[in-house]
Amino acid sequence: MGKKKQVLFPKHIDILKHMGENIKLARKRRKLTQQQVSERADIVRSTLYLIESGAPSVAIGAYFNVLRVLGLQEDFLKLAADDEFGRKLQDLDLL
Repeated sequence: MGKKKQVLFPKHIDILKHMGENIKLARKRRKLTQQQVSERADIVRSTLYLIESGAPSVAIGAYFNVLRVLGLQEDFLKLAADDEFGRKLQDLDLL
């Protein structure tokens, strides 16, 4: 059975690209090469290139390891942390 391709809308692809660009800028601010980060994250350099491009096909664990190398692993805790819509639904349920 083949791997299922992720289908994303253009506005969501833009979000991933923006995140990849943020990761790339963080790497450059730390004056680290792609080779250094990929070795420390235990991924191949081409995977880091995909991460910095915002590719949706890269495993979330690889994204996490790159953030860990950059000292940004706590940013993972911010994902879905501000669930405003979910809280509104919950509040409606309480009424």
